[in-house]
Amino acid sequence: MSATISIPEQLPDEGAPPLRRWRWARKHPTLIIGGLMLLLVVVISLAAPWIATHDPQDLDPIARMQPPSAEHYFGTDALGRDVFSRAVWGGRVSLIVGLSVAALATMAGVFLGLTAGFVRWSDGPIMRVMDGLMAIPGILLAIALMAVTQASLTTVIVAITIPEIPRVARLVRSLALTLREQLFVEAAHAVGTRLPTILWRHVLPNTVAPLVVQATFVAASAVLIEAALSFLGVGVPAQTPSWGNMMAEGRNYVAVAFHIILYPGILLALTVLAINLLGDGLRDALDPRLARQL
Repeated sequence: MSATISIPEQLPDEGAPPLRRWRWARKHPTLIIGGLMLLLVVVISLAAPWIATHDPQDLDPIARMQPPSAEHYFGTDALGRDVFSRAVWGGRVSLIVGLSVAALATMAGVFLGLTAGFVRWSDGPIMRVMDGLMAIPGILLAIALMAVTQASLTTVIVAITIPEIPRVARLVRSLALTLREQLFVEAAHAVGTRLPTILWRHVLPNTVAPLVVQATFVAASAVLIEAALSFLGVGVPAQTPSWGNMMAEGRNYVAVAFHIILYPGILLALTVLAINLLGDGLRDALDPRLARQL
């Protein structure tokens, strides 16, 4: 016996009438706008080898700190590197970090949250550890972890993932505490279904909608923290094109070459805005209480 929480409003399928799709889009404009903005960032980042007009590592001392022009769309930095090409390539770092942290934090949080919610003796120890991690600001914990490791993209992902796990674990635990009292879970226990099967077949499907929304907010937070770590000099290696590194290199030349820090900052802000809009839109579309108010 299995049951899942019903979602009153589903995403429109490809065969839906155009008028129906248009009405659905009007009800969820943030989801559409955020999805299109994020899709544009993803396409530009994936197409970086073809869109970039220069090699992001090429140095041209003669063309140092030039303003935007037809040859250098976003100008050049203090070493004569093309800002546009580095900004396009830098999007890959932010997207990799955001998606990786969201995936890893969600998987770890689901495991810990379900364990705490259904294995009663483990609830106290697990949640006290999660509370301890949440007591430390995420950026400070990430800086501390980076200080004792070698700077690389992998260590940045791990350092950002650890502070994000408690947010997901607490969400899943609260859902698990509610679901374990439902009749379909009790019925599965009554017929002798093993706990892993109950979690996989009956509980986990009911956590998908809130987890998807939470994962988007985790991804947005990870993109910001990665940029902050790189800006502070403890993120990805300095030679790697990333928006945080570009802004860190350009902060000393704001008065004479503001474009070095302007364009990476705009791209970072737009990416985080797109992910947050997507998360808000998914929350509105998947939450039955909000759906009934539309």
